[in-house]
Amino acid sequence: MNSNLQRGTRINFRSLLTALCLTLTLVSFVRLDPAVAQEQRIRTLTVTGRGIEAIPTTQTQVRLGVEVQGKTAAAVQQEAARRSSAVVELLRSRQVEKLETAGITLSPNYSYENNQQRLTGYTATNTVSFRINTESAGTLLDDAVTAGATRIQGVSFVAAESAIEQAQKQALKKATQDAQSQADAVLSALNLKRGEILSIQVNNASAPVPVYRQFAAARADANATTPVVGGEQEVDASVTLQIGY
Repeated sequence: MNSNLQRGTRINFRSLLTALCLTLTLVSFVRLDPAVAQEQRIRTLTVTGRGIEAIPTTQTQVRLGVEVQGKTAAAVQQEAARRSSAVVELLRSRQVEKLETAGITLSPNYSYENNQQRLTGYTATNTVSFRINTESAGTLLDDAVTAGATRIQGVSFVAAESAIEQAQKQALKKATQDAQSQADAVLSALNLKRGEILSIQVNNASAPVPVYRQFAAARADANATTPVVGGEQEVDASVTLQIGY
């Protein structure tokens, strides 16, 4: 009787152990879901590449104006308007691009004697900005001065918009190749292989804003043309890649 009881107890204990092992195995399978395990095994490398494309500038951005001084505000403003109209008419006849008013000012002038302020007159300025082919910029500036312009506040040089768009694409291409080259160098040093690209981020692909340079309009020879010489413009781009390995 006791022998049968002990045998039954051992059988039940073995069944309990078997059931417990099966339960633990099922739990392990649930926890080790293939998708989760695969995600945990992915290792990534993040690199940022840079690309620069230099293109020649072909257009000149000009800012010029008229400055008039006089005794009364009305007379000064009227004369400034007359000269400015003549300059604008000339610019339109030369078919300049992006012609617009850049500023209009009228301000009083004072003198100070014996700690006293005295009104001496007024100064009016009218300023316009425009864009023209660089080859024609020097001649146009000289003609604008003849027409009434008294101030050349600065020039800047830019490439054509179509050239900038093409340069942006090339800069992005170079930035992407640079990022891939960096990744290959790092992984090769560690004896690792590059995997698939997991994410791509385009950080920037733009041309710098033109910076105006001071420009002297005076000429020693009245028959000479003011020289205007452009240069190169750089388009900068950067791309960030996240690469698995």
